[in-house]
This record gives sequence, C-alpha cells and structure tokens, in this order.
Amino acid sequence: MADIEGAAVPERLLITRTTTGDGVSVVSIAGEVDLDGSSQLRDVLLSCVRTAPGTVVDFGEVAFLDSSGINVLISAHQAAETRGVWFRLAAPRPAVERVLRLVGVDTLIDCFPTVEQALAA
Repeated sequence: MADIEGAAVPERLLITRTTTGDGVSVVSIAGEVDLDGSSQLRDVLLSCVRTAPGTVVDFGEVAFLDSSGINVLISAHQAAETRGVWFRLAAPRPAVERVLRLVGVDTLIDCFPTVEQALAA
C-alpha cells in the first residue's frame, strides 16, 4: 500500500487512510467512533467514495461504535452506491460486530473478518 494520509481527530479516535496500488482506499480507525469524531470520519469516508473505486473500513482497533457512527457508515454506503463503487467493512471486534448486527448494518454493507478478505472479495 502507498499514499498514506492520516488525520488525528479527537483524542479518542485516530483515522488513517491508505491507498492500495490499484487505487482502493483502506480507512483504518482506532479508538471510539462516537459523536465527537463522526463528522471527521464522514468527511474521510465520503472523500474515499468520491475518489476511489472501492473503500474498506478497518474496524480492527475500534472499541466502541454509537448511532452517529452507524449513520456515517450508512451515508458512505449510500454515496458509494450512487457513484457505483463498492464499500466494505472489515475486522470488527465482537462488541462492534454486535452493534452492526443489532441495527442491521451487516445486511446492508458487506462485512468481512479481515481487511485482506474485504480487499479480495
């Protein structure tokens, strides 16, 4: 992967955008996705959807996800569909995966156990 672009947002959330050789964006998130950081996450994800053929959101280091984060994911997914590009989630921890399932996001957005599987799908 190349073209690393990082954005530190409120102390509880770190967002890093990486671009693969074929232009796919991988957005790695670490910390808590809540109201404090959701607008920055929305900006990054919508930018990816506008410029990349596909986007994978790596949840491997996310400990908490609230409704504002869910709304960001749904908005990014809808923007991707409108543009005709793909949007996938990867590596959610059990607590985050439970939230995704409870609200039905896992039926709307493809979710994979690893980033590598999401990229290969």
